[in-house]
Amino acid sequence: MTSESVQPKSGPSRRTIVAAAGAAGLTVALTACGSEDKASDSSTEQGAGGGATNEGAGGAALAKTSEIPEGSGKIFKDEKVVVSQPTAGDYKAFSTVCTHRDCPMVDLKDDIISCTCHGSRFSVLDGSVKKGPAVEPLAAKQISVNGDSITLA
Repeated sequence: MTSESVQPKSGPSRRTIVAAAGAAGLTVALTACGSEDKASDSSTEQGAGGGATNEGAGGAALAKTSEIPEGSGKIFKDEKVVVSQPTAGDYKAFSTVCTHRDCPMVDLKDDIISCTCHGSRFSVLDGSVKKGPAVEPLAAKQISVNGDSITLA
């Protein structure tokens, strides 16, 4: 037998546990945000032309062409997209997420979609910024027109 005293093993401090839990939560949040950003980027690349194609699409049918007014557009809230018809027979689609602070936009008057969070305004005809604080245009979305049906790609 030895004369060493038995010391209880000390575990991590409460501060260490709280810091680790916070870091884990932050990692999960950033991973989720990063996934969204990549999805937005790929949509922007696919829709870089901004116009509709006549190719077949596997996406959700949005509307009939007759439902999209010429010189304006229609918001599809659940899909977070606005489809517009700048000129007769030319259809374009853009995200309805404001590029300033990612607020959803549902206010469309004539050809302007407005953000109620900070007042940015965008053209639904070309996605351009009409009034800040946003400085980036709306992200183009890929759609296809087959006959009289508009489909989100």
